[in-house]
Amino acid sequence: MATTQPDRIISLDLIRGLAVLGIFSVNIIGMSFMQGVYFVPTLQGFDGLGDHIMYLVNFVLVDGKLRSLFSMLFGASMLLVVDRAVAAGRSGAKVHYARIFWLLVIGLLHYYVFWWGDILSHYALIGGIAYFWWRRSAKVLLIWAAAFLTFNLGFSMFMGYQNYQQMQAELAKAQTEAIEAGKPAPTLEEMIAKEDGGPPREVFDEAKAIHANLITHTEEQVSNHLAQPFMVSVFLLPETLGLMLLGMGLYRAGFLTGERDERTYRKWALWGWGGSALFTIAVAAWIAAGNYSPMHTGVGRSLLTLPTRPIMAIGYAALMILWIRGGMNWLSTRLAAAGRMAFTNYLGATLVMTPIMFGFGLGQFGELTRGTAWLYFVPVLWLAMLVGSKWWLDRYRYGPLEWVWRSLARWEIQPMRKAAPALAAPAAAQ
Repeated sequence: MATTQPDRIISLDLIRGLAVLGIFSVNIIGMSFMQGVYFVPTLQGFDGLGDHIMYLVNFVLVDGKLRSLFSMLFGASMLLVVDRAVAAGRSGAKVHYARIFWLLVIGLLHYYVFWWGDILSHYALIGGIAYFWWRRSAKVLLIWAAAFLTFNLGFSMFMGYQNYQQMQAELAKAQTEAIEAGKPAPTLEEMIAKEDGGPPREVFDEAKAIHANLITHTEEQVSNHLAQPFMVSVFLLPETLGLMLLGMGLYRAGFLTGERDERTYRKWALWGWGGSALFTIAVAAWIAAGNYSPMHTGVGRSLLTLPTRPIMAIGYAALMILWIRGGMNWLSTRLAAAGRMAFTNYLGATLVMTPIMFGFGLGQFGELTRGTAWLYFVPVLWLAMLVGSKWWLDRYRYGPLEWVWRSLARWEIQPMRKAAPALAAPAAAQ
């Protein structure tokens, strides 16, 4: 059964736990290096075989897929909260927008003060739009999801082609000017680095200076990137809204709650996850054969694998549900706990990594390679999430930041510690 507690849907917690752990597997790169490395691995920290392997593993199993899953779970959870509020006689809109408002505040604080890769403010902005579909049936939600995701694919192809044409024109011009001046002709990698503000070394030095402390980071974000979270949300609206509606539709259809038959989940696990993984492996091989050039990584990440991400995400959900059909075990129990504390675990990763990477702490920003950054930190934080979440929830009702969010949204301090178990009544005299 997917539900083993009256107020929890275990399948949702389990899938969310997988998503939040997976997201940190790629976020560690954005925290450890200058921003461009997240998209163009050859710019920095890509020296050895281990770095290549880590890039390819993340590309095949994680990048885009588990963020899609997280977005779907956000939509499903939003629908669950609104449905329960309405069933309890409260206003679904008031409950939802109170939560969304504080999520936006916390997300913007995360973005401006700590890290450029925040996704919470984006979810808050798009979640505010997704609410207008909450009354719709599973069929209608899935149709709208398909429409938005199809539009996003077409839009991405158009923008990708436009960017490629522009970059090729700029590259040809720069190479001609360099040859006429008797200088080495720039490469495409150098052109992309220039778009970020200069040659890789200069961009890195500037990024490291910005991350010297939280004050300089906040000043940079507020002065030069104040509108960035809102601009990103406009650009990513079709994809994220489509994924949220997909999650809402799959929740309404009983798929994410484990209510469908075994055959349905097996088909999605085999063809959805397995088929998408095989295709992504082929794209990864093409990227590696192209020496991880910006053209290969950009096309592979932003175009070729774009339509398979939601399919593979559904496949991941199917695998998780099949896993617990026979009951929970040590790992699945802790993964579900990590999912219940996804808000804390997501932000907690930033709060742990910021002092390690930035100048006010250990100053490891840009000092490691892609592979070593992953190996040094990801397994440790995964273990902390799995063990720590279970330990915490055995004693408290909510994760620490879930409690803060819930208290702010309800404008009332919520009970935190679990009630002590009642003593068993004495046996009646024989």
